[in-house]
Amino acid sequence: MRCLGIDYGTRRIGLSFGDELGVATPLPAIVEAAPEQRWAALMAVIAQRRATDLVLGYPLNMDDTAGPKAKEAEALAERLRRELGLPVHLVDERLTSYEAESTIPKAKRREVRASGLIDSRAATLILQDFLDQKLPPPIADHA
Repeated sequence: MRCLGIDYGTRRIGLSFGDELGVATPLPAIVEAAPEQRWAALMAVIAQRRATDLVLGYPLNMDDTAGPKAKEAEALAERLRRELGLPVHLVDERLTSYEAESTIPKAKRREVRASGLIDSRAATLILQDFLDQKLPPPIADHA
């Protein structure tokens, strides 16, 4: 299993990677200006990482309803499945961007946001949540 975590946004796409070891690691975010360039960059990362599963953040509303952003995520998931034939797992991403941003000093948030660092940290939280649910916990050695 080679999973690519995706925090999709209209300006930036945060990315992370994880495998059977169960640890999500942030990757550089995709920050290209044009949507076609972001799509091409995403396809390149999926190919380079030889991803077998895509884990996409699913931005549900706080009341569990699917708003416009969740509908965008559903459409993206369908396009990825159709074009790549890979499984796409939607994972609740509520508050991941807030949690990721809270690790950045307030004075640096504006410049850091543009770099995509927060988006990739959010993708890492999304993917780690998926891996934690999917993989069995390690067996403790009580020697």
